[in-house]
Amino acid sequence: MQRLFGIETEYGITLEAEENVDPVKQSIELIKSYRPDDFRPMWDYSGEDPFRDERGFRAATLQEHPDELKYQEADRQRNLSFVEIKSDLILVNGARLYNDHAHPEYSTPECRSLFQLVAHDKAGERILQQCAIRRSEKLGKQVLLYKNNTDFHGHSYGCHDNYLMRRDIPFDYLKESILPFFVTRQIFAGAGKVGFETESGMSAAGFFQLAQRSDFFHVEVSVDTMHNRPIVNTRDEPHADAAKYRRLHGIVGDANMSEYTTALKIGTTALVIDLIEQKRIPDHFALRDPIHTIKEISRDQTYQWQFELANGKTISAIDLQREYLALAQKYLDAESDDTDWVLIEWESVLDELESNPMNLTDRLDWVAKKWLLDEFITEEGLTWDDPWLQSLDLEYHNIDQETGLYYGLEAQGLMRRVVTDQQIDYARHNPPADTRAYFRGKSLEKFRPHVKSVQWDNITFNVKGKSPVSISMNQLIDLDITERYNRILDQSQTVEALVDNL
Repeated sequence: MQRLFGIETEYGITLEAEENVDPVKQSIELIKSYRPDDFRPMWDYSGEDPFRDERGFRAATLQEHPDELKYQEADRQRNLSFVEIKSDLILVNGARLYNDHAHPEYSTPECRSLFQLVAHDKAGERILQQCAIRRSEKLGKQVLLYKNNTDFHGHSYGCHDNYLMRRDIPFDYLKESILPFFVTRQIFAGAGKVGFETESGMSAAGFFQLAQRSDFFHVEVSVDTMHNRPIVNTRDEPHADAAKYRRLHGIVGDANMSEYTTALKIGTTALVIDLIEQKRIPDHFALRDPIHTIKEISRDQTYQWQFELANGKTISAIDLQREYLALAQKYLDAESDDTDWVLIEWESVLDELESNPMNLTDRLDWVAKKWLLDEFITEEGLTWDDPWLQSLDLEYHNIDQETGLYYGLEAQGLMRRVVTDQQIDYARHNPPADTRAYFRGKSLEKFRPHVKSVQWDNITFNVKGKSPVSISMNQLIDLDITERYNRILDQSQTVEALVDNL
């Protein structure tokens, strides 16, 4: 599992007891609360091209949710520049915090260790909650943040898991190998949801399904992310040497509150990518109708999760996941602590899902949420179509540790953890030491006044007596080169010395 990976999470934002909230304005002001003394967006957008497609072309347009036109018109009335609206910050821990389509988004720094990534994902929650506290004090109203994927009115916002992988793997093979895994991964990675919906709003509320995002996928493959969403996204932004690498931009997953679920979701996907790079995935995993299947698995109230393969055979999501697991057990090195943990827990969770999913209330988000709702329905004498349940669903994802329902379970010791509060606090203030995020974050910490702009794979300094100097971090995929750059940064007392030494 030696690859860079990271998580991008868009958060739902609103104000307590307010019906008409401008989410763009509130997101901008929330992000400004991170560093009100020195708020300087420095992100360099020149390296981004969301139109470039991995299949070898550049899209002419991107499809947008119908409401996006309303947001764009509102933005034109704000008298703010594009940079001011994005409010794009790089943090000293190497992460990125910005306003993305009416949602505050936190992108973790690149990590190389599974549990390091879980700690940085949770650090994002803590950072945003601190911003919410500061903003609430200034506003005189409570700012509420939700790490979920739907507002129950037809809008879905993303949690994207990203993996650096080899460029030389043919895209068609990647797509056919990863798509069945993505469709079935929700049986343990789903966050749970009351009812189902479409882009036009709620269609039915009287039952519980596995995943929040599954309602919102309509095509197998596309470069789009906001409308007519694909299960496999083809955006080609490797943020590395494009001749060697691609970035698998996974947009199909839910945002998870459970540390265990996050670790299992990312860890199993990373191992499947290992298998894909070894070309171990057979072609008989292909699904007959992936779009229908992803929805049917999520909504299946029997938990049998049966569907049809392209070859006409019927299989369950559990059994197809077992096929991926068997390949990982056979071909991958289990001596790595991360890999060993994933293989053990992957098998254990599949066994429990087959015998009784409710045995996993301490590990999986969808099971924990369903247990909470079942208890509440019994106590209050409700039915599954009661709108109260949607409110409770939402509160499971409230990131306030004092009031969020998930954190209520965690405080009672009812949720299994994989990182400590100390590790999360460390991740709030420190980048991973073995990735290029260290160079990015520590450069900002040491030489903030001299930093002109930053990108994932590039940082530009204003150096006295010279034109701005850009340092590429494209080669900091290699661990030895990463350690060399990071060591030089630690030893350099001035930005001039850093540039000269590099």
